Amino acid sequence: MVKLIEIMLDEGLITKEAISALVKSRPPKKISFANLVAEKMIDLHTVEIFLAKKIRQGVITLSHLEKIEGIDITPILEEVAKQLNVEYVDLDSVEIDMKLFSKVPYKQLLKYNVIPIEENDLNVLVVFDDPLDMAAQDAVQRLFPKKPIKIAMAKPSQIRQHLHRLEINESIKSLVAEIRQDLSQEGSLEENSEESPAVLKLIDIILKSAIFIRASDIHIEATEKSCIVRERVDGMLRQSFIFDKDIFNPLASRMKLLSNLDIAERRKPQDGRFSATVSKRDFDFRVSTLPTIYGESIVLRILDKTKAMIRLEEAGMSKFCYDRFSEAIKVPYGIVLVTGPTGSGKTTTLYGALNAIKDVKDKIITVEDPVEYQMTGLQQVQVHPNVGLTFATALKSILRQDPDKIMIGEIRDQETLRIAIQAALTGHLVLSTLHTNDAISAVTRILDMGIEEYLVSGALVAIQAQRLVRKICTHCKRETVLPVNLLKDIEQYLPENPKFYVGEGCKECDYSGYLGREMISEVLPISETFTRMIARNASKEEMTRQAMEEGFVSMFEDGIHKALEGKTTIEEIYRVARL
Repeated sequence: MVKLIEIMLDEGLITKEAISALVKSRPPKKISFANLVAEKMIDLHTVEIFLAKKIRQGVITLSHLEKIEGIDITPILEEVAKQLNVEYVDLDSVEIDMKLFSKVPYKQLLKYNVIPIEENDLNVLVVFDDPLDMAAQDAVQRLFPKKPIKIAMAKPSQIRQHLHRLEINESIKSLVAEIRQDLSQEGSLEENSEESPAVLKLIDIILKSAIFIRASDIHIEATEKSCIVRERVDGMLRQSFIFDKDIFNPLASRMKLLSNLDIAERRKPQDGRFSATVSKRDFDFRVSTLPTIYGESIVLRILDKTKAMIRLEEAGMSKFCYDRFSEAIKVPYGIVLVTGPTGSGKTTTLYGALNAIKDVKDKIITVEDPVEYQMTGLQQVQVHPNVGLTFATALKSILRQDPDKIMIGEIRDQETLRIAIQAALTGHLVLSTLHTNDAISAVTRILDMGIEEYLVSGALVAIQAQRLVRKICTHCKRETVLPVNLLKDIEQYLPENPKFYVGEGCKECDYSGYLGREMISEVLPISETFTRMIARNASKEEMTRQAMEEGFVSMFEDGIHKALEGKTTIEEIYRVARL
């Protein structure tokens, strides 16, 4: 970095006065391209042209380029590719031909940091992390003696990630070969997949791999060329296995057999479940199949039977939100709502709340679909719509069971909502979830569902909206500089000398830069003034102004505070919350 600044000084692109001004500013600013652009000492386009030129000249490599803070390197890479007359490839948006990959020794790919992408009648497309490395090009050409290689370039970090994923495939090559051998011997393995131990071993490896990396779901998908296995970790999908297309059918058939599904039915969706012991722990797997144009998509939801109940104070709420929410759930009656999209941790928060308020003196009943965690001291009801036990019918029966506190897994319709509000007005504390984007929208959503204003105003105690953001990996965490336009957007929330952090990517976090998740939230206590506003059907804008006057902190602002504490990144806050 220092060397590049010196070269820019020598070439007259920046002046010594500009560097001096950065150092003398209060507080002193780091000498970086991002700060030089921010202070208008040089324009971004000039920086991009300069960096592209230095890559072409071999002064810096693409790996060096990725370490430069506050600059989007994609336009620079595209410019370099254009000047070198090679193709730029975004590896996250292309499908790797596994048959081609299996032809080449993995150690050679690792040695030269290259990945063969696809083969056609004329050439083999190969991605290099250094398109100027002639020795690597010669070595890779020798691996494909019958066809010339076509050179492409990609982000070095993407190449490292893909090689890391492909390494797992290398370790199970013999197992895949065994399945293929069984296929050739038995002709139609999917019909007899219970007789193939190799398929069972492969499923066991997929389950163990997912549980080891803390995945919540496993996606097994048939594509045009391959069978892809992806896992949802910390809310984001990541690819772990890529097999040849012929492996999909025996794998899918075995999954269906485990879940008591019809293996011959591929035209309509099916749902099932199975239990398995993985690494001496018991798990339930909810299985869903969906027909697609290339085969089927199979999704397994992982439910850990031994998962310890999270304490509310450990859920990741900021102290401000925790204090407000804790106060709300201690009231004797009323309705407390937790809102957010699917997968935002609403159910976990409700269980944490029940854990905090459960008492031997109180009768607590929950109605859920499904009951994911079993808790002592609670009566838990599983919804069964096929026998007429819906949320609404269960709630009517629950109210005849003399409860003190009720938890409803989800409010899906007006009937359930009306019964919940009536329960809250007749002396019960009701905790439930609702699908809205923010806390104030929950009020308008309830009114839109047809509940009278006077009922809503009398029943509501508090609303919490929440999202889950990925936490920065502590093993590769480092300070970073934000792009100028991003800083301008959020400057009203920032202190005088803000510091931001990012995860560089390492083996611990599978080169993602993130490890684990943290909650960002906003809590809206319903004050007397707010109650009157709901009763007279005030607009959302009026309610927002009133909330701000009462000290309301939005979810976005809560997220900015988490980023300033070094727990997450600004990019993550923008991904899940709106300004």
